[in-house]
Amino acid sequence: TTTNTNTTTIMNLYPDIVHENDLSPDAFGDEVDEACNAIYKACKGWGTDEKGLIKALGSQNGEQRTKIAMRYEEIYDQNLSKLVKSEVGGDLGKALYYLSCKPHEAEAKMIHHACKGLGTNELVLYPIIIGRSNAEIDILKKTYFNMYSKDLGGVLASELSGALEQIIFNCLQGVEEEYDPEFHNEEKVKEDVDVIYSCGQGKFGTDEKNFFKKLCALPPEHLKNVNMAYAEEHGYTLLKAVEQELGGTVQDAALFMLGMKLKPYETVAALIKKACAGFGTNELLLTTCLIRYAEIMKDVDVAHIEKYEKSVRDRVKDETRGKFETVLLEIIDTAILG
Repeated sequence: TTTNTNTTTIMNLYPDIVHENDLSPDAFGDEVDEACNAIYKACKGWGTDEKGLIKALGSQNGEQRTKIAMRYEEIYDQNLSKLVKSEVGGDLGKALYYLSCKPHEAEAKMIHHACKGLGTNELVLYPIIIGRSNAEIDILKKTYFNMYSKDLGGVLASELSGALEQIIFNCLQGVEEEYDPEFHNEEKVKEDVDVIYSCGQGKFGTDEKNFFKKLCALPPEHLKNVNMAYAEEHGYTLLKAVEQELGGTVQDAALFMLGMKLKPYETVAALIKKACAGFGTNELLLTTCLIRYAEIMKDVDVAHIEKYEKSVRDRVKDETRGKFETVLLEIIDTAILG
């Protein structure tokens, strides 16, 4: 995949086949055809073989899922995600539904679900938009429009308000600068420290618009240097500054953005823990996290074990039951063990 571990850009989550927009791969391969046949068999006739469906869909990586979604329609002349939606309901159904989609289309559907009904599921929504590479934000906006004939920015503007709308709007622009060591030098570090300070701690009330605009634009490598310089000059890191300046979901979203640039694996590990925190599990958040971050789950699991002395698998096992647990463990095992 295009997932990278360097720190000059934000990592990608979509597989290469999505980035290359390869709509007709030369060969799907026997594995893809076998998976399609297994899905068809599981859904055929009366009742659904849910275990068969879990195995067929849960054991695929992002590239295979993309190919299966294309190939199934080719072989059986039926849209795979519509079929899965009609076969299985509840939390299990939702997980299988997202797995039956190409990764970028699954995210567009997740956003659609997060905005459906009364109130917006902000906790599911903001991690999809925040902390993404410019290329993937571009793909996501185009995909959403193709699927729903609506502009994603317009939809979110009607769903959100205040500072949360500001941060999401800035992230939707896909304007993270490309890291250039000659441009992002010590002088630029100092300049950005001053700009960030003047938007927040240096004034009465926070200038959220310019604060978020600046944080969104800084590439990870440069942000690391700005964060260190900020701490040296003002006595605390940018993460601390955000905690002091902002509250509620906006604080969570801003910390998530910084985290995805400064320590992405630890940040995703914390989001998975958050989905399981408190009274009851946030099933939708947990499902979307495990599916969306499958491509980097190996590293996320290492960070999760370091931080919480517990694997992602063990956490999910403690929090979920039945076939919903089975599908989530299948996703984790596929992502980590391959």
